[in-house]
Amino acid sequence: MWDPGQYLRYAGERARPFFDLLARVGATEPGYVADLGCGPGNLTAALAGRWPAAEIVGVDNSAEMIGAARSEAAGHDRLSFTLADIRDWRPGRPLDVLLCNAVLQWVPGHLDLVRQWPGMLSPGGWLAFQLPGNFDQPTHAILLDLARSPRWAPLLGGVALNRQARSPADYLDLLARAGCSVDAWETTYLHVLPGPDPVVEWYRGTGLRPVLTALDPGQAGEFLADYRERVTAAYPAAPYGTVLPFRRVFVVAQVR
Repeated sequence: MWDPGQYLRYAGERARPFFDLLARVGATEPGYVADLGCGPGNLTAALAGRWPAAEIVGVDNSAEMIGAARSEAAGHDRLSFTLADIRDWRPGRPLDVLLCNAVLQWVPGHLDLVRQWPGMLSPGGWLAFQLPGNFDQPTHAILLDLARSPRWAPLLGGVALNRQARSPADYLDLLARAGCSVDAWETTYLHVLPGPDPVVEWYRGTGLRPVLTALDPGQAGEFLADYRERVTAAYPAAPYGTVLPFRRVFVVAQVR
């Protein structure tokens, strides 16, 4: 179960890659825009500010997130939110812009989904997505190590953790072969997070969610304590905050 409040705890840091991605989208007057995996809808609502004449739809498979997102639609006649799995959702007509922000790491075999997206776009339409790529970072490595340990593996063997990004070159090759012009790159952000246990709190809103949901409250507390001990050692606090390096892979493509 997603918790919009926990996810938005670091809303500023989570929003920055979205706006960096959006800055590379060259659409000027799109008529139909989709935000796939819209979450709580705060960033989808920003699209209505950039393209006020466009019909904009946000799609997410979390009822909790869509419930929060629909409050963002107030005052926006052309902004709506739909509860659906992004793997199954299809637009009512060709899209001028399709965005997907920090979602594909949750989709098994997501290259198959990306392969379908150019076919949903109008001629000259734009596709833009970004997702984290932190296989080698302590946050991800510690989570995998604990989940596979003798203590936790019997309880978490069937839990799907997020999968992270492929290389920018993989996405470029896939979409260029589909007839798109492609801009693909990666960025490592150095987020300076305030407060106690900020890296753990960051991951409680995303990567830790499947594990904590699968365990009962006592087990979840024990797992979180184990994770916190190791993560705190890997990310020591400085007087100005705790630095979380966070790599993301970006892709912007236009149908020729």
